[in-house]
Amino acid sequence: MKEYSSNQIRNVAVVSHDGAGKTALVESLLLTSGAVDFVGRGQDNKHIMDFEPEEIKRNVTIQLGMAPCEWKDHKVNFIDTPGYNEFHGEVRAALRACDGMLMVLSATSGVETDTIRAWDYAVELQMPRMAFINKMDVPGADFFGTIERMRELFGKAIMPLQIPIGDGESFEGVIDVAKMTAFIYKDGQPTEVAVPAHLVEKAQEIRELTVEAAAEGSDELLEKYLEGEELSLEEIRQGLREGMITGRVCPIMCGSATSRIGLDQVLDRMIRYMPDATKKVMTATEAVSGDQCVVHVDKPLTAFVFKTLLDPFAGKQSFVRIFSGELKEGDKLFDVNQGAEEKWTKMVTLIGKQQIPVSVAKAGDIVVIPKLPNAKTGDTLTSLDFKVKYDAIRFPQPLYTVAMEPVKKGEEEKIATAVFKIAEEDPTCVVVKNPEARQLQIECMGEVHLEHILSKMDRKYGAQVKLVKPYIPYRETIKGSAETESKYKKQSGGHGQYGHVKIQVDPLYDGEEFAFVDKIFGGAVPRQYIPAVEKGAKETLEKGLIAGYPMIGVQVTLLDGSYHTVDSSELAFKVATSQAIKDVIPKAKPILLEPIYEVNVFAPDACMGDIMGDLNSRRGRVLGMEQSERPGISVVKAQVPLAEMSDYVTVLRSITQGQGVFNRQFYSYEEVPHKEADAIIAAYKEPDE
Repeated sequence: MKEYSSNQIRNVAVVSHDGAGKTALVESLLLTSGAVDFVGRGQDNKHIMDFEPEEIKRNVTIQLGMAPCEWKDHKVNFIDTPGYNEFHGEVRAALRACDGMLMVLSATSGVETDTIRAWDYAVELQMPRMAFINKMDVPGADFFGTIERMRELFGKAIMPLQIPIGDGESFEGVIDVAKMTAFIYKDGQPTEVAVPAHLVEKAQEIRELTVEAAAEGSDELLEKYLEGEELSLEEIRQGLREGMITGRVCPIMCGSATSRIGLDQVLDRMIRYMPDATKKVMTATEAVSGDQCVVHVDKPLTAFVFKTLLDPFAGKQSFVRIFSGELKEGDKLFDVNQGAEEKWTKMVTLIGKQQIPVSVAKAGDIVVIPKLPNAKTGDTLTSLDFKVKYDAIRFPQPLYTVAMEPVKKGEEEKIATAVFKIAEEDPTCVVVKNPEARQLQIECMGEVHLEHILSKMDRKYGAQVKLVKPYIPYRETIKGSAETESKYKKQSGGHGQYGHVKIQVDPLYDGEEFAFVDKIFGGAVPRQYIPAVEKGAKETLEKGLIAGYPMIGVQVTLLDGSYHTVDSSELAFKVATSQAIKDVIPKAKPILLEPIYEVNVFAPDACMGDIMGDLNSRRGRVLGMEQSERPGISVVKAQVPLAEMSDYVTVLRSITQGQGVFNRQFYSYEEVPHKEADAIIAAYKEPDE
């Protein structure tokens, strides 16, 4: 593959809902451009882009894939992304690396949940978008119905550049409404013909909308249009390009990936309308001063790691987007996030898993650098004399928590190594480090994501696990006050032990976990033993008294005591205090607390009743409902016990047909109802009985 300057490079993230034919489209575009000689079809499991065992097994894309091609003296870097919503983190990584987005929709299914999700994220990133309505050759294809639905959801930015000739089995080509010419396809090859007579009126109608949208691209074109002058083809294209870059226009094309109809025109429009890499202007933070700065393509080298792959045999691969300067073999690289110079020997581009060596990469290009020792996803790589840092990718919050144990005893370290490696590859797989739990916990996106993680752990690292119930961090506290005294006295010949304390416990209401008050007077307990009393109280409370969970919100007051001049020691007072705490807590109305989370659920209005009913069944308090920014979507605000949320990701998707999402954050600890508390306490005591 030859070298290309920044203005000849287009970086396009290809996104869709699962099943729209996105990967088939990318592979057919590669075939049309001559980048590959053959592509698989349907269930034959010979896809170029989906080569991981889990992808072959499920016949779906699980991780983003890179696919460059050359077309009319330009280079197009396609980033193929997963369509299934549990792998949406890969979409966010791809969009961060690209300059434009191609949405793929099925002509039979229309706009689906993950199409909307990708659109919203592209709007947030102010990313130019175009769309391809695929599967026009499938029975039930509805091009104009899909366009109408897109306009309902996304507004008047939706602008068809083509209309289909026929649909279903009769689909044979497309009409370019700007040129008012038609193209009939046979074996992927187009023949230009006159617009069929029965479609002239519809094509003229769509063309008028297209010209109007193009005219709004600049004041000069708008003035010419309003004065009744005809816009030339080049002026229409110029206006559409400006409109697309500003987000006012989303051009729509149509065709069939499997029949290879309309694909050459997709490539043409990528080059014509997608922004080239010279247009990319980034904001970065200077590593030393912390000041914000603007980075253009002509600045010294800066690059961003948007994806990391790890393989036990091939090593690490870092997917890198170059935002400024150029990278040549032999150049020095500095990882600003890790504060270390990176050692590297080569870079490549990938078509699926096929590696193609690259010697020079200009600003705007995307390459893969093998075996960077320090780099992680989200890191910024720079030249040694221009150290700036780009913001990390905002990945979706993983909300499905599981705990795992090794199938075979003694393989705890093996399991931990495997899951940490996978978390390095996949930022939506988060390892939860919680010494209190004494469990290896991970947070992921759902059941399918979890299955993929477990399969990869076994296949890549030989680590087999069984799932166990995740630890819930309950807490204990007291609602009343009580006092007691305890004397620890031990004589065994020679030096004995003696410690005597009188203490009182009271509940704390100011949010503090523990407080210690010393009310000793007259030297009843010498000063040097007071810290031992406090330590004994604190350590005993931390171990829990009724169900083995740390006790919080307790004030311990040392009222009185006595000592022995020879036998007293710090240990004796610590033991005496521990005995006193164990004796007094049952008298102070101990209760069990559970973590409560604030939950915001976003879902279609029609699902609100079912969602609120489900939250109530989880002992949740529904605080209210309000309209979200998107029409037809409401948000329910609630407070729900963490113990009731373990399967909520799966249930919410079921209730809303995949359209519902939620976020959560810790709110407070509240008393566990008697029935649930009794069960937890009984389960704690059971092993000892």
